[in-house]
Amino acid sequence: MDHTAPTLDLRGLKARVMWRDLAPMRTVDGLVECLHPLPWLFGSWLLAANQLWPIALPCSFMFFLTALRLNHEAIHNNLGFGPRGHRVVLHTLSALMLGSNNAVAANHLHHHKHVMQPDDLEGKCGRMSGWQVLRYGPVFPVEMHRAAWATKSPALRQRMRIDLLLNAFMIALFALTGWITLGYHLLFVAIAQCLTAYFAVWITHRGCHGDDLIARTQRAPVINLVTYNMLLHLEHHLFPGVPVKRLNTLAARIDVLAPEIAAQARRVVGPRRPVITQIRSSK
Repeated sequence: MDHTAPTLDLRGLKARVMWRDLAPMRTVDGLVECLHPLPWLFGSWLLAANQLWPIALPCSFMFFLTALRLNHEAIHNNLGFGPRGHRVVLHTLSALMLGSNNAVAANHLHHHKHVMQPDDLEGKCGRMSGWQVLRYGPVFPVEMHRAAWATKSPALRQRMRIDLLLNAFMIALFALTGWITLGYHLLFVAIAQCLTAYFAVWITHRGCHGDDLIARTQRAPVINLVTYNMLLHLEHHLFPGVPVKRLNTLAARIDVLAPEIAAQARRVVGPRRPVITQIRSSK
């Protein structure tokens, strides 16, 4: 099976793609983005309250996926809010997802500047095997928080303190009330945090190594629909100012200028072939 991907001049491609019209977000657009996790969150709580665990678990997974997307948009200021509004989103999601999303933000922005380089803590998962990254998963959030704190930024440390106090509040609320549904939710997101290295990093950067191969992408419409465009990751790295909701439009424009990307996607997607396409970048 041939896994060879086309070699592309991604710098030249970036200069030719029209993308700035896709970037602006109105406040109402950002508010709509904030709604995406809510049906999955409340659905999972309702199902868990009725002990319908086989259905509650997939809903919780979709909540975490959509919360990751919303968190990601807040990190890149792609919600059409001001700086304070984006911080409110990060703090709120920290309470619901556990951990400090401001710590995640610091590491993710560093990841974009130094993608797959030796000092890219987030991207190092892409250089691991699947089993290695699963074993590393519980350590990953700890290292992310430690690295963010080590920057010694007073503002970042203060935002991290707020996030962790919100975590403590949620845990204390469960301890005081014994609310089983909340306990289920906190247990699920704690486990999900241990799997973010796999689902949020390894899948989109597996086998990538710096300038030669920076990210992966996806062209199957159904998969992109189910994953809320989160696997259009090459497009995101090329144009982080484009909201995730519009990455499919951006991908279509890229395909017009570089049809070999779509051709490679069609070639590798199949019942016995990997669904993620690797795209190489020439220096």
